[in-house]
Amino acid sequence: MKKILIITIAIFSFVSCKKEEKKQVGKAEPKTELAPVSDEILETAVIYEANIRQYSEEGSFNAFTQDIPKLKGLGVKVIWLMPVYPISSTKSKGSLGSYYAITDYTKVNPEFGTLEDFRKLIKTAHDNGIYVILDWVANHTGWDHVWIEQRPEYYTQDKEGHIIDPINPETGESWDWTDVADLNYDNHEMREEMIKDMRYWIEEENIDGYRCDVAHQVPVDFWEEAADRLREVKPVFMLAEAEQPELLKNAFDMQYAWEGHHLLNEIAQGKKNVKDWDAYMVKNDTLLEADDIFMNFTSNHDENSWNGTVFERMGDAAETFAAMTYAIPGMPLIYSGQEYDMDKRLLFFEKDTINKEKGKFYPLYEKLGKLKNGNKALNGGKKAASYKRLSTSDDEKVLAFVREKDGDRVVFIANLSAESLKFTVETDGEYKNYMTGEEMQINAGTPYDFKPWQYLILVGK
Repeated sequence: MKKILIITIAIFSFVSCKKEEKKQVGKAEPKTELAPVSDEILETAVIYEANIRQYSEEGSFNAFTQDIPKLKGLGVKVIWLMPVYPISSTKSKGSLGSYYAITDYTKVNPEFGTLEDFRKLIKTAHDNGIYVILDWVANHTGWDHVWIEQRPEYYTQDKEGHIIDPINPETGESWDWTDVADLNYDNHEMREEMIKDMRYWIEEENIDGYRCDVAHQVPVDFWEEAADRLREVKPVFMLAEAEQPELLKNAFDMQYAWEGHHLLNEIAQGKKNVKDWDAYMVKNDTLLEADDIFMNFTSNHDENSWNGTVFERMGDAAETFAAMTYAIPGMPLIYSGQEYDMDKRLLFFEKDTINKEKGKFYPLYEKLGKLKNGNKALNGGKKAASYKRLSTSDDEKVLAFVREKDGDRVVFIANLSAESLKFTVETDGEYKNYMTGEEMQINAGTPYDFKPWQYLILVGK
């Protein structure tokens, strides 16, 4: 009888161990003592979107980890990792499939390396004072996800009971995201499982928050519950791929500045002008709360792959708008390769790589990052510096504004047109040209003679 009891206990112990191994293998790195993300840190942060597959020839966690100290030199305080999870092969697009067609929310894609490699990435980032957020895809899964077979009720189904891909609510037609299956948020068991999987990465792998894909397609009350449950573990940073003010009330810290981004594209293409930008900023004052944060960008993975490189969309205005994303209220984004003057559309479903040769933009981002990190006049978080439009003699083509906080003052002046201009700006004082170091004494009558897309960043003395 004793033998039977011992064998039974051994079998039970073995099965229990196998269950524990399901979510992770090995032991996590000791948690680095990095203070939790805070509102104060977000004021001065630059965010970097890391495309692991395309960042290097190897397309691995380890190759990216080697360069994390370089990102610190660019002023980066938050790394956003595009999805790192295993990719579905059923109904996949291309030879490698989409990062956003996930088979398991609690494992890493072997294409990128092992869980141990991922842990080294997190530890290296934390050792360099950088926070890491994961790309979370709550709207849909890949067709190989275990829920498809085991819990079909977790998914949206048609009248015949077939699981469907996501539908455009405005047209009632498919978005053509045929490689993924739409999740059903009327199912509260699915919601609970989703939150458990989100908590896993924070509790076990020490990540610092999430960038949430198509956040506007998922119910607001889910995000609010999820954010509450995540913040039970520790403070986290939440970024919504959306432009939906109600998401910022309780769930998210920051949202995309999609409208502002498209407006910059249109100004660069001569379709809009500075008057349109002014109207956009006034509208934001009425729609948003004072502590709402925008993520400002000239490119990201979607824009680059589907709508063109920053140089295709913005042409000679690319540098000006890069500088402007740092100067306006909010947090600036660098997408993988932008620091290396990337002028190619990265393949989305295939292996590609960026050319890591420093050109004009690397030293530009270094200087802009230093200013963003160290000058309170560019604070862009929940206690952002003020933004005041300055009158010019040509308000249709010249954008001039001043930002101030706690005695720091920065003036941004730019010719947002494709023609040379002579103009004046209604401001005065002693400044330093931040990009050149030249001392400048200016007043309302000071004449400016700018080439197309020329800009000036003045730091108050």
